[in-house]
Amino acid sequence: MNRMCEGRVVVVTGAGRGLGRAHALAYAAAGAKVVVNDLDVGLDGTRGAGGRAPADSPARQVVAEIRAAGGEAVAHGGDIATGAGAASLVAATLETYGRLDTLVNNAGFLRDRMLVNLDEDDWDAVVRVHLKGHFLPLKHAAAHWRAEAKAGRTPVARIVNTSSGAGLLGSLGQSGYSAAKAGIIGLTLVAAAELARYGVQVNAIAPAARTRMTERTFAESMAAPDAGFDAMAPENVSPLVVWLGSAASEGVTGRVFEAEGGRITVMEGWRAGPTADKGARWTPEEAGETALKLLGEAEVPGAVYGT
Repeated sequence: MNRMCEGRVVVVTGAGRGLGRAHALAYAAAGAKVVVNDLDVGLDGTRGAGGRAPADSPARQVVAEIRAAGGEAVAHGGDIATGAGAASLVAATLETYGRLDTLVNNAGFLRDRMLVNLDEDDWDAVVRVHLKGHFLPLKHAAAHWRAEAKAGRTPVARIVNTSSGAGLLGSLGQSGYSAAKAGIIGLTLVAAAELARYGVQVNAIAPAARTRMTERTFAESMAAPDAGFDAMAPENVSPLVVWLGSAASEGVTGRVFEAEGGRITVMEGWRAGPTADKGARWTPEEAGETALKLLGEAEVPGAVYGT
């Protein structure tokens, strides 16, 4: 791999397994020093007693892999969905390497239920880790970069957020996850606009890959083939993430990319479709007739996953 991230310091959250692990290894191969954050929790976000990451935690294993290949990396076991954990992540990065160039927000888990069966606590837990777990590291990293810019040291900073097809289209049985992933897209757009003046670019990916979260929910489509190209391997997504986190992506911000197998798609999001303007207030009957007419002229939306 071209070492396009030589000298950069990259933080990847949820990097102990799956996509995060693949991203961390790819950044290291591209020359970056990597901070591997992972809380070491189960698929549903729960963790065993004690709270401290053991020596054989997934984050430490990824660090060992990177170091064995000649790279530089350290592990961080804090909960980035808390203010203290997110602040600690940025502080530890600066203390260890003296700089921070790229933040990849990736941490998450699932608690799938149909809407009427979803407990409030499960909704809160999923939204907390996915959405709040993006906001807090982003906030603390951005505060550092803003201070750098104001001190005359404008950074070449990058943030890569992780949304999902569920956030773009919705997914049956995943209302909390879909809502959080859609929220991440909104957060990406606002952060890109607010942080541009400080030298920070913010983009998001909507990946499709085999991870602990997808191999159960979509077991058949996520299965590895016996031979040939493994389209669902998480490593397929990482090259785009590495490029977005590098200086080579200059000028690309506020965008959402779908990445799956060998395919990259720029997602174009909400935009105005057919419109009617009466120039005065509609009656309910008129509004209904007009809405149906406009719907007949509009593109059919994509199907919700699982329908």
